[in-house]
Amino acid sequence: MPARTIDIDAEAVIAFTAELVRIESVNDPATGRSEAVAAEAVAERMRSFGWKPIIEEVAPGRPNVICTIDGGLPGPTLLFEGHTDVVTEGDRKAWTYDPFSATVVDGRMYGRGTADMKSGLAAVIYATRAVEQAGPFPGSIVIAALCDEEEMMLGVKHFVAAGHCAGIDGAISAEPEGGEICAVSKGAIRLRVDALGRMAHGAMPYQGLNPVAALAQVGNAIAELEAERQRRHGPYQHLGEIWLTPTVIQAGTIEQINVIPAEATMAIDVRTTPDVDHPQLIADVEAVLAEVGAATGVGLELCVIDDRPATDTALNSPVCQALASAHESITGEVPVYGGVPGSTDGTILWRDGGLDSVVYGPGGKWIAHQVDEFVEIEEIIRYTEVFAQAAVNFLGAGLDR
Repeated sequence: MPARTIDIDAEAVIAFTAELVRIESVNDPATGRSEAVAAEAVAERMRSFGWKPIIEEVAPGRPNVICTIDGGLPGPTLLFEGHTDVVTEGDRKAWTYDPFSATVVDGRMYGRGTADMKSGLAAVIYATRAVEQAGPFPGSIVIAALCDEEEMMLGVKHFVAAGHCAGIDGAISAEPEGGEICAVSKGAIRLRVDALGRMAHGAMPYQGLNPVAALAQVGNAIAELEAERQRRHGPYQHLGEIWLTPTVIQAGTIEQINVIPAEATMAIDVRTTPDVDHPQLIADVEAVLAEVGAATGVGLELCVIDDRPATDTALNSPVCQALASAHESITGEVPVYGGVPGSTDGTILWRDGGLDSVVYGPGGKWIAHQVDEFVEIEEIIRYTEVFAQAAVNFLGAGLDR
């Protein structure tokens, strides 16, 4: 097959990133905000290319947009994945520029979602468009713009449950990773500990059972469990240590200092590495609760809110090799491998979808969710080029930039 040149539309991908950033796609039912408007913008852009996206409502006002672009020749299938939701902007007054203005200053676009991850979503769409316009190619590219990545990952769970992973041979999630190719990511377990004691006057604590004091003991025991697990497993390459972090404690509905509440709750954010057996770790936490409960008389119950595995895609997998080669050919730099400190939709694609999944995209690894979030304009262009070349490499399209 003769080589063809892939030309991306740099001006268009920048403009579309800005269009998406201006959409307040925070999931906030109280203010009527959701991903719906951003999803429709993505679908409409796809239709303007002659593509035929499908829209699947995952929850009210929270759709997934899925589109398959057929190259016209037999071959494998590559998934480009991104999400349309963003976290809250918080206090708008803390921002230098309005968080939904997509203001460009000194080569940077500022705004909520610029890095996480509307620039990445725009980049994979325009990378795919460039590959398509270069001529027929083997196989197909699926683009999934999914809802709810920032919370319970309902979008990707629905995507997998609906059978959309069937026939896909590799996945790239376009999350901001600061130039690193991330084939590993930490697992996450979200736990809630409910403590049931007995209300009493603060001046007569012996008449009650203090759930707050019991949870304080749980916190100390969790810290000891964390230290023991860190000694056992040690740091994992690109991911570091495991963490068991109490994050929230709430004491019933009573807010009086002189009252021992009947109930209290603690949340624990657990971050694991591929070495950690999740069921065993959960059992270890349950053992902690049993011990503290026996010592204090307070009833302690564990609820597993969500359980996401650590992922570990082989560096010699086709999708990882295709992306690494594209990164080097476009940037002229040797690929740097890293790990995702949190979890992404790629976590679910890897575990439940059975896909080799790699995370890589424009924006700094640590800028997400912060005030004055930004992405470099030059990065949007460069990553669009890399994604296009990665698709070519993966599909074996015989195209060249």
